[in-house]
Amino acid sequence: MLRWSVLFFVIALIAAVLGFGGIADGATEIARILFFVFLVVFVGTLVAGLLRR
Repeated sequence: MLRWSVLFFVIALIAAVLGFGGIADGATEIARILFFVFLVVFVGTLVAGLLRR
């Protein structure tokens, strides 16, 4: 999932440099959503791992 967020971030950067505002905005939103989902899953896994010990 982290790969997907990095991929959409790179797409957003390329689109922003080339001047495609709509595509850059969409890719940025997708990357942001995937990043926060990844972060929540990471924290959940970390807490679950600490509780198993």
